[in-house]
Amino acid sequence: MKEIEKMLANASLTTPEHEAQAAQAAQRFSAHAAGSGLADIGYASVDSPFGALTAAVTDDGVVRLAFPEEPLDQVLDRLALRLSPRIVEAPARLEQLRRQLDEYFSGSRRDFDVPLDRALMSAFAQRILTATSAIPYGSVSTYNEMAAAAGSPRGSRAAGNALGSNPIPLLVPCHRVLRSGGNLGGYAGGPERKRWLLELEGALTPRP
Repeated sequence: MKEIEKMLANASLTTPEHEAQAAQAAQRFSAHAAGSGLADIGYASVDSPFGALTAAVTDDGVVRLAFPEEPLDQVLDRLALRLSPRIVEAPARLEQLRRQLDEYFSGSRRDFDVPLDRALMSAFAQRILTATSAIPYGSVSTYNEMAAAAGSPRGSRAAGNALGSNPIPLLVPCHRVLRSGGNLGGYAGGPERKRWLLELEGALTPRP
């Protein structure tokens, strides 16, 4: 730690050499914090066909997966407010997720088995999203069916709100839930991404 503190103190961002030293010091500090229990949340950028996703993990599992248009500082600020301010960049903690997402986007993975942390979900949202997680790859369901599965058969609107605020999209496949009649319905990542994911999984026929 003393070496890192010294480098941070001495590194003036006036030359490329000092910038590199500061970056290395920051990386070492993040790695040390992540590996020694000094941080409650680790985050990293994860590649996808949509651009860079922001993923965050706690000791219990992946707690957040954000689409590219969500600013990093906003994602981290909300995690700090809701869960803990002890957050560091920790790519190594997200390596399993990164590998499974790569496999999913390439069409070689149908199910994710990374642990999930549902701390950002309300009790009702947890019921809805647990039911959503049971929708098989290549299949779809409806808001009404998800509400009924969660024990609230008249709660389709509330189910839609819970799905729209899903903090772990893709891993909890809210894109597989459609409106009655087959209309795509809403999606936090936008309707085009929702269609793309359903086409990837074979639930929708690709448009010509």
